[in-house]
Amino acid sequence: MATTTEQSANVTKTSPILARMTGRKDEEARIRVLANIEALGLNDNLLELETQGFTVLKGVLSDDQIDRAKSAILRRVERNTGKQIDPERATTDDFHGMNYQHYLIFDDPVFPEILLEEKPLALMYYLLGESCVLSSMGSHFRGPGGMPLPAHADGVSVGMTEVSLVANCNYALTPYSREAGAVVLVPGSHRKNRQPTPHENWMAGHETIPEVMARNPAPEELDAIEWTAPAGAVTMDIDPGDAVVWHGNSWHAGWRREIPGVRINLASYFCRPHLSTQERRGDDRYPEVFERFANDPRIAQLMGENIFNGWREEGPDFTGGKTAPSGLFD
Repeated sequence: MATTTEQSANVTKTSPILARMTGRKDEEARIRVLANIEALGLNDNLLELETQGFTVLKGVLSDDQIDRAKSAILRRVERNTGKQIDPERATTDDFHGMNYQHYLIFDDPVFPEILLEEKPLALMYYLLGESCVLSSMGSHFRGPGGMPLPAHADGVSVGMTEVSLVANCNYALTPYSREAGAVVLVPGSHRKNRQPTPHENWMAGHETIPEVMARNPAPEELDAIEWTAPAGAVTMDIDPGDAVVWHGNSWHAGWRREIPGVRINLASYFCRPHLSTQERRGDDRYPEVFERFANDPRIAQLMGENIFNGWREEGPDFTGGKTAPSGLFD
């Protein structure tokens, strides 16, 4: 039997337009995507992604990347809060609960590097096709106290089908555990094609999150509430440098942090190119980033430079410089 690599080599060469019309373009991409997953040793991860809706990639980031990303995020937080944050000893007075640090992609050279990590990207191409784009890159920076992150599915905002329209890659930059505020996922929830109900979410005794919030509890009371995780949820007990990749329909949530210090992650959120990105693409204020990766076409694609739609008076680009997918994988 021919391997996927041999199949790719045997694909009939056709013109770009004809390849698109006949589905050959998508078939060529499917073969490339699956061959790359096999070459990277990710077939078991692919099976987990299909059956559970998520998978863990161990040791994706180097110690140097972890340190640089953590430092860059801490600089952002300290600039925003005017406080110095000790990542090991911070209290609720230093940073209370969770706050999302947005639009990190241009904050430090380490972030475009992480965007191009080949193993998470290989799985993103499987979920969203080779034409996928970065929707946003930020950090769910979490200090002690506050609320757990409610369980939800990202895909509901764009329409939920069996096919993933959005997907997430969550890097741990500090240790993940229940006490440290780890992310949790519900296996198989990506096949439900809906959001969890209030009673399938975090519970405080017999109270749902909406019922608790309707009481408008004081911060001290909120910090003291004991929460029960969504039924079936699995806590991601992972190490710095590990990454969790999940289907856009998968229910995910996060524990409240119960110990001193901060939990730092990096969330790379991707989407198919016909969707609006959370962050505005086409930002030309940082030409040095694109110059740095001038020989790597993946950056331009992921940053939305090649999206076919979005023309003005110049009209559509039929030169091939901007493209649209014809199927699930291209």
